[in-house]
Amino acid sequence: MELETERLILRDFTADDWPVVLAYQSHPDYLRYNGWTHRTPEAVQAFVEMFIQCQQKDPRYQFQLAVVLKETQQLIGNCGVRKESLDSHQADIGYEFAPEHWGKGYATEAARAVVEFGFSTLRVHRIWTSLVADNTGSAHVLEKLGMQLEGRLRDAEYFKDRYWDTLIYGILASEWNRSS
Repeated sequence: MELETERLILRDFTADDWPVVLAYQSHPDYLRYNGWTHRTPEAVQAFVEMFIQCQQKDPRYQFQLAVVLKETQQLIGNCGVRKESLDSHQADIGYEFAPEHWGKGYATEAARAVVEFGFSTLRVHRIWTSLVADNTGSAHVLEKLGMQLEGRLRDAEYFKDRYWDTLIYGILASEWNRSS
């Protein structure tokens, strides 16, 4: 599976991708809004293997793709769209990028491609996501995609010795079709 944008290639993960994922998932800025306090090689290998296992499903309905810069072939993060089941009418999206690649529009570019794939190929009615409310950079990406804030869950997650509010964003196929 592969999607292409102006600057990026979104492709299936391979087992050899884990060292790059470990490097960016170990960065303190990445860990800030995540329940993990550190990452181990074994945990990241299992994380990548989970995505590889999803590739084997037939029919496939979960797509978490490695994001690679076209120009250099450097893996810089991942982005995906996932239905809960084959017959689900909605899907969630998720993405993460190496902190040194934040603020360059890559997350928006990759997320736009997977949202389009979700609506056009997976034929879902709604795409949504949740995130820690303090992660304003990620919320900005979602808003640039035309996703709407649907709700705030107060103290919904507990990690790093505190409670965190989470935000729910969503977009309907009809809204996407009007904006694209």
